[in-house]
Amino acid sequence: MDQTDLQALREKWDKLLKGLESKFGEEPDLQAIIFLIGVQELGQGPVKYSKDEKQDLMHIAVCRLLSKYGYYELEGQDENGWPHWKLVNKLPPLTLREQDLLLKQAVIDYFEEEGGMEI
Repeated sequence: MDQTDLQALREKWDKLLKGLESKFGEEPDLQAIIFLIGVQELGQGPVKYSKDEKQDLMHIAVCRLLSKYGYYELEGQDENGWPHWKLVNKLPPLTLREQDLLLKQAVIDYFEEEGGMEI
């Protein structure tokens, strides 16, 4: 990713954060956004989730986000409606910064395509 791409990513990320801040009243961090995507993908609405369920929701979100890049594939849902994903392509070794950039780009793509937000 060159400097132009990084700048475009930063601008879109900042715009997304401002949009979410206006909707939720505070600016969320990446982890909070991933959690929200997990809740959205589960489709059961805002209910009380246990600590383990919150971790599962974040896993659902990461799988959904990375499925666009060919890393995960939806296998189906269990009897409670929770989606199950399988790893189909191993992620390459990434630095923490590269992981952060990949997830931010995936979140931006998600909101542009699924969330109905123009970023």
